[in-house]
This record gives sequence, C-alpha cells and structure tokens, in this order.
Amino acid sequence: MSGFAQYREPAVACAHLFRLGRDVEAALVMVELFGGLMPLFDRTPAALQQQWGAVLGQVLACQEGQDWLGVADYLEYELLELMRQGGES
Repeated sequence: MSGFAQYREPAVACAHLFRLGRDVEAALVMVELFGGLMPLFDRTPAALQQQWGAVLGQVLACQEGQDWLGVADYLEYELLELMRQGGES
C-alpha cells in the first residue's frame, strides 16, 4: 500500500476511538495521521488542498469544542472522500 490508501484504515480507527470517548488516545493518533497526510496533500491540485485545509479547520473546531462525534464524522467521511480524490489526482 502506498499514498493515501495506507491512511484509510488508520483514519477509520481514529474516528472509532473518538466515538468510543477515547479522545486523548485518538488525538495522538490523529496527529500522526495528519502528519503523514500533509505531504501527500501538498502534491495534489490546489482545489483539493483547499478542501483539505477546510476539513482540518472543521476538525480542529470540533476538537476545540470537544465535539468528539463531529471529529469522528469528519475523519471517517469527509477525510476519506478527500483521500479518495487525492488518490485519483
């Protein structure tokens, strides 16, 4: 596995940790996840990079408000869709 595909399973696993209320553990996993994804999104078209930035902003806003289900939704649905698009670009 290479590129975005290798991060699909960790993204879903991280979302599940947030859903289970294991927010501290999930936040640590999320930092690693985003660290791995950033260089990949840097090589995508500008429009996709903007969407990535928007999703990051939403995730961080949810995290700040301790909306763990919101964080999980963004990771499991919005982020996975961006990763799918990134794999096609």
